[in-house]
Amino acid sequence: MILSSWPCGLAVILAVALGPLSGALADKLICVSDEKLRGEITVNNCLQKGERFGIVDDYGAVRILSKEEFDMMKKLNPKLLEMKAYGIIYLKEAPEMKKLPPPASPQTGAR
Repeated sequence: MILSSWPCGLAVILAVALGPLSGALADKLICVSDEKLRGEITVNNCLQKGERFGIVDDYGAVRILSKEEFDMMKKLNPKLLEMKAYGIIYLKEAPEMKKLPPPASPQTGAR
């Protein structure tokens, strides 16, 4: 009896655990100064023109980046500058920001 219901129970557990992940979106970098951008130019070109950016999360919350925050992001992830720039009108078309790999941790202890 337990074995016959086990696969069904496992499927329910997996569906509940993984369900929220299937619809999750990654954060997107959006130009807040020019809402009509549609990937015609790069983020770097926008920054040179003085445009401002924000990050839109999967809940639709926006965080406007200060100059210092964006400068730090550029140092951590320089590929952001090469991304095509999109305004809020084209949010669905905008590429997702790539997650950074976890930082390497120093090895401790003797071998």
